[in-house]
Amino acid sequence: STSGLSPSLPINKYLYFTTFFPSLFTTSIKMRLSEFTALSLLFSLLLLTASAEQCGRQAGGARCAAGLCCSNFGWCGNTNDYCGPGKCQSQCPSGPSPKPPTPGPGPSGGDIGSVISNSMFDQMLKHRNDNACQGKNNFYSYNAFINAARSFRGFGTTGDTTARKREIAAFFAQTSHETTGGWPTAPDGPYAWGYCFLREQGSPGAYCTPSGQWSCAPGRKYFGRGPIQISHNYNYGPCGRAIGVDLLNNPDLVATDPVISFKSAIWFWMTPQSPKPSCHDVITGRWQPSGADRAANRLPGFGVITNIINGGLECGRGSDSRVQDRIGFYRRYCGILGVSPGNNLDCGNQRSFGNGLLVDTM
Repeated sequence: STSGLSPSLPINKYLYFTTFFPSLFTTSIKMRLSEFTALSLLFSLLLLTASAEQCGRQAGGARCAAGLCCSNFGWCGNTNDYCGPGKCQSQCPSGPSPKPPTPGPGPSGGDIGSVISNSMFDQMLKHRNDNACQGKNNFYSYNAFINAARSFRGFGTTGDTTARKREIAAFFAQTSHETTGGWPTAPDGPYAWGYCFLREQGSPGAYCTPSGQWSCAPGRKYFGRGPIQISHNYNYGPCGRAIGVDLLNNPDLVATDPVISFKSAIWFWMTPQSPKPSCHDVITGRWQPSGADRAANRLPGFGVITNIINGGLECGRGSDSRVQDRIGFYRRYCGILGVSPGNNLDCGNQRSFGNGLLVDTM
């Protein structure tokens, strides 16, 4: 660009800078254009290297050192430009979660907020903030769920009203089973205690499987976290890549950042891994069973979703208390949302799918 230069100055081979001093003499400095360009690049490089390290979504979810704020532009600092309201994406003074992008509506249009209201959400997950639950203090909030859901095109917005409500009911039923804090005689019944836990209970191991593509980070453990209790490095890796966060190096973000936590579960829900279809395609009717599926009694319905998630341990074994727990949550949530649960809720007579990437770990 020649913006700012007088059109009378020659610029094809040399740049001429003329400086006039009060003594009325003129000094002309001749510099090769290539030398000027090189110096400009060097100066820019020095400016960049003098800046703070990158962080946030611009750097794969990296966090700032020494408690510095990460600005919306991906740089670390401690002034208002980094930490101020609307200027900070993570490690902010008030600790807000990064705001995910908000894409357009799903294939059938509409917004997920019109399918499940805040009051319905609170009624479904009635005891998630109980003092005995890890998720107390509203970690699993309605706003975090809605923000995460809007990052996945078609989730909760595919098909007619019945299909949309069933998908929401099925999603929360399966994830409530994975995070339940309920028991048979619990207040309001066992199916009012979903979303109690953030992390796998007991003493989980590292869940590190040798992988050329998804190598485990030193000192990190990949046990179950979040609504779906995602586990293993080969699930954390592709999930993080899909949602724009480095979960191999920062797996605990799934249990400390509410939006990322919900995103991990919705990613699992929306992602097919051969030979398994996605949970989303099953509940919305987009998946149709093959001849082999029919021979294995895998017919469209909630039962196939249980098969996708944990078929190797729960399906094809007749009556199973874990399967019945999932169905109990599903029936309750369908009632709250005002939709029938449909057919084929159980997987007791289904053969399990072969293991894909989303293996049976929960």
